[in-house]
Amino acid sequence: MGRILVLYHSNSGNTQHMAALVGEGAGSIPDMEVRVLSTQEAKASDLEWCDGIAVGSPTNFGTVAWEMKRWWDTEAYDSWMRVDGRFACAFATQGGWGGGAELTCQALSTILINFGFLVFGVTDYVGKQGTLHYGAICAGEPRADWEQESCRRLGRRLAEWVACFVDGRKEFHPTLGTYSRAPEDFS
Repeated sequence: MGRILVLYHSNSGNTQHMAALVGEGAGSIPDMEVRVLSTQEAKASDLEWCDGIAVGSPTNFGTVAWEMKRWWDTEAYDSWMRVDGRFACAFATQGGWGGGAELTCQALSTILINFGFLVFGVTDYVGKQGTLHYGAICAGEPRADWEQESCRRLGRRLAEWVACFVDGRKEFHPTLGTYSRAPEDFS
């Protein structure tokens, strides 16, 4: 059974809502255990427990919220080298479109890479002009169907990688194409 941790920090509840949707997507793969925890709840043992992690933060001044950065600097610090080679992805909220959420996803990815996680993006389109190349992003709360689907898709893709490469369930390999849709489908 694969184990997924969805770790998030949320100021207003928007990133928490995204985290719940990411967890829902991860849980859509059979026999996947999912923990959705805030930085206030999660411990280093949760990080070492997981086979894959989705990390989410609000965008504060164009980058990761300090509460998320603090968690990695203090709580997770001793887990460095113990989580090498596990799967990871990012998601972020922003105050408005163009608010820096993709930069926040890239900053989260940098943290994850430094811990040895294998970080991925998703090329699938989830709506007209809606992709999650760097991770799932939302301006405010994920209200639109495509915003909610981007969160679920990210969680599901994480669980697919874990199911395939950790659990040996090759039928869940993402390249088998259960979701991919071409951009012209949304024009």
